[in-house]
Amino acid sequence: MTSRNKSIPSISVSYARNGSSAKVNSLGMRPMQERAYERRGEQYLLIKSPPASGKSRALMFIALDKLHNQGLKQAIIVVPEKSIGASFNDEPLRQFGFWADWHVEPKWNLCNAPGADNGRKVKSVKAFLESDDKVLVCTHATFRFAVDQFGVEAFDNRLIAVDEFHHVSANPDNKLGLHLGQFIAQDRVHIVAMTGSYFRGDAEAVLAPQDEAKFDTVTYTYYEQLSGYEYLKQLDIGYYFYSGSYTDDILKVLDPSEKTIIHIPNVNSRESTKQKIKEVELIIEALGEWLGTDPMTGFQFVKTPGGRILRIADLVDDDPTKRDRVVAALKDPAQKNNRDHVDIIIALGMAKEGFDWIWCEHALTVGYRSSLTEIVQIIGRTTRDAPGKTRARFTNLIAELDASQEAVTEAVNDTLKAIAASLLMEQVLTPRFEFKPKNPDNGPEEGFDYGDGGYDREKCNVGFNQETGQFQIEIKGLLAPKSEEASRICREDLNEVIATFVQDKTTIERGLFDEELVPEELTQVRMGTIIREKYPNLNEEDVEAVRQHAIAALNLTQQAKKTLPGNDRGGSEPVANTAFIDGVRKFVMDVRELDIDLIDRINPFSEAYAILARTMSEDSLKQVAAVIAAKRVSIPYEEARALAVRALQFKKERGRLPDINAQDPWEKRMAEGVAALQRYRSQKKAAEVSGGDMNA
Repeated sequence: MTSRNKSIPSISVSYARNGSSAKVNSLGMRPMQERAYERRGEQYLLIKSPPASGKSRALMFIALDKLHNQGLKQAIIVVPEKSIGASFNDEPLRQFGFWADWHVEPKWNLCNAPGADNGRKVKSVKAFLESDDKVLVCTHATFRFAVDQFGVEAFDNRLIAVDEFHHVSANPDNKLGLHLGQFIAQDRVHIVAMTGSYFRGDAEAVLAPQDEAKFDTVTYTYYEQLSGYEYLKQLDIGYYFYSGSYTDDILKVLDPSEKTIIHIPNVNSRESTKQKIKEVELIIEALGEWLGTDPMTGFQFVKTPGGRILRIADLVDDDPTKRDRVVAALKDPAQKNNRDHVDIIIALGMAKEGFDWIWCEHALTVGYRSSLTEIVQIIGRTTRDAPGKTRARFTNLIAELDASQEAVTEAVNDTLKAIAASLLMEQVLTPRFEFKPKNPDNGPEEGFDYGDGGYDREKCNVGFNQETGQFQIEIKGLLAPKSEEASRICREDLNEVIATFVQDKTTIERGLFDEELVPEELTQVRMGTIIREKYPNLNEEDVEAVRQHAIAALNLTQQAKKTLPGNDRGGSEPVANTAFIDGVRKFVMDVRELDIDLIDRINPFSEAYAILARTMSEDSLKQVAAVIAAKRVSIPYEEARALAVRALQFKKERGRLPDINAQDPWEKRMAEGVAALQRYRSQKKAAEVSGGDMNA
């Protein structure tokens, strides 16, 4: 790793620290919990809220109301893994002002019970359903087996609460998704779904559109959560490249003075040496002199060259006697608020989803993980608020391409996935966008700050509401959504649309490395296709409205990033929490007028490429570009058809079809699309004729 690999975060976002996230109302509810509780009467409720915002307790409040006041018989809480079951242990809610305590009979927390998910635990579910007790906690797997065995009818008149809902998928092969579809069709249960990342790493839909439409959504954003913290002010996220073995260079990105979770690479990844125990030993060796193991906790003592004693928890070693002791020490409730309990945790498959260590300042992940969702979950380990913790960061350390590597395609894919994760997290961490068409009768709205000059009726205005963390941006030519569903998508789902877009391999490849790219091919054609596939019930006008809103959110975030002070100097000092807001304002002021055509003409990946060029060696960058260029093909049929649709729109507006010799690259590309579609149709016709001749 050379000096060019210094810390250049792709994102550096600062927050207001107004303390509101921790404030509680008279019932003992924090802001997110209060917002969710207001919707407690909904039969189907989806809570989208970041890690540490209090989703578990929000569910307790809602479940107690459904059991006591809404006539439901029982509540079944379903979690992805046993360790998360502890989030639903007894809570003395009366102590904080609520009207009932939360209690789970020990025998009904099946996450603590021995045995396999499909054995004795399934019998326990049946015994619970036949009992008068109120609450059961089990894993997704136990629940799936129980539904398979007893049928959906056995759960009538009960609350099914699904934690980490992004594990569900509308794909027929996803058993939990299939069961939820059956429950919704039967319509005899209440469902509360909770997630910190309502998108999947494989870009599959979480729910079928007709089922999703039945859910009422409560959204609490990362921006609201982090702005409401008392201590944590800044979050940096970046990907960095290394050559050789990562253990040789890990101290270039690992600061031993920061509380850190290191996730070593999956043994099947190209970053792995295939000797995970040896890798842990090499990391410990790089940190300092090994002094032995604490017999009580299993933590390893390491003395740094500066004389500090580090306490390191090794969760990689598979020896159950060793690992169980370390896990128990990390979970010790008596040590939850002890900053000095542990300094560094080294893990492989553990310490991710649901793992709670408030002191974590740095999540260092070596190699690309299996999905964007996993990255979001790992980042969530750092975003807890804790005294003295003002800055947190996530680092994805990725092996650079080596010309001799056989798995070049895999290496390129890893790089693209890391960039996609970074782009998505930028979107997740920013304030909420509300876009409005620019009209003469628009005016200022209460609660919004429009900058130094105030609201200007002659210009497109950018308003920001500090209280709600919401942007209001006027754009000329913007289509407003017409249907209720399209309005909901623009209000609630833009991040999910953007997640699908940035995970689309062809889109990100072309956006980063196709020098001949016309941005509208991505912003109009590809984004339009993605929205049609994702929301098949929308009409064309609403598809276009959603497309415009999504691309405006993505491109404005990217343009604002250019001006963030943390990005040009490595984010080494905290930046003002208004930096992102100022960046959006500056971009809008710098353009002659903000209209949707201008936004469509911006390549959404240009800023990501600029960061990639600063962090990756020139040779590797050229090699990646060459690999992607070699895959480029002529216009595929679907894209040709989409371009032809745009060409018809062009004809309506201009009275002529696009010209293939036009100077404007977008007009030329539409004309090429029309020509390609004609070729496809001619080929099809010829094939039908020759087929007919043969049949004759």
